[in-house]
Amino acid sequence: MKRLLPTLLSLCIALPFSTRAASGSIPLWPGEAPGEKGGIAAETDQPQKPDGVTRVTNVTKPTITLFPAPADQATGTAVIVCPGGGYNILAWNKEGTEICEWLNSIGITGVLLKYRVPKRAGLEKHAPMLQDAQRALGLVRHRAREFGINPERVGIMGFSAGGHLSAAASNNFTERTYPPVDDADKVSCRPDFALLIYPAYLSVKNEPAKVDLRDSAPIQLTYPAAKTEGEKLASELPVTKETPPTFLVMTQDDGVRVECALFYYLALKNAKVPAEMHLYPTGGHGYGLRPSEHSVSTWPARAADWLKSRGLIR
Repeated sequence: MKRLLPTLLSLCIALPFSTRAASGSIPLWPGEAPGEKGGIAAETDQPQKPDGVTRVTNVTKPTITLFPAPADQATGTAVIVCPGGGYNILAWNKEGTEICEWLNSIGITGVLLKYRVPKRAGLEKHAPMLQDAQRALGLVRHRAREFGINPERVGIMGFSAGGHLSAAASNNFTERTYPPVDDADKVSCRPDFALLIYPAYLSVKNEPAKVDLRDSAPIQLTYPAAKTEGEKLASELPVTKETPPTFLVMTQDDGVRVECALFYYLALKNAKVPAEMHLYPTGGHGYGLRPSEHSVSTWPARAADWLKSRGLIR
């Protein structure tokens, strides 16, 4: 019984905090989100399946929800958390609320982004979502004093499709992808750092060059940085030296292809962007923070080490 008391006490403290945080969602846009034309069904929380994942879909009114770090541990660092779900749903608890609570445990304020899903017809898969991510980064910085954070220590973290969204935000920040609506859009939307956990869509299959065999001229094939035969970095990720420092996690048996992390890391290396990648042999995809027999379950400790090495946590 004595061994159970600390656990029970921590649960009693954590549950009211989580409820308070969840009830304090902040609208991302002062009015309708850019380009919304209706035709999307009402937002729903799909019932949990045996995997224990809460899935949110049909998001038309994006929000951020603040999970403040405990006052005695707060470092001033904040991370915007982007759950995954293939740009169709949001894995709300496994890749959202649970992540924010873990961030709190290491002194970081979590900012859970409920971005628009599913994909909008006629638009790039990530277009409305990138607008939401850019807006969230600017809004959090604009209200940094109110939120008790340092505006120069605002990062982004994403899982699966949320990892792609975080990478897109890390490489598309010189201009907003929507018409500015208020002062929050005058603030930088560049993340100060990024954590990409089993990110999807970072690389794509490269179509082989078509060669006319009737042409007798000698053929010479060259491959630019971060590109090899059959694979290339996704075009919406123009990595430069201004891309923020990045932490990556992937497994070799991930169904979305380990090349996503490998090619992004190579692009970061070639651009001389500080990057750390942890590649594990097994573990698959979509594990979040939940423990398993696979060594990839240790990634949160490696992420905390990386954040500490960059002076973002104590």
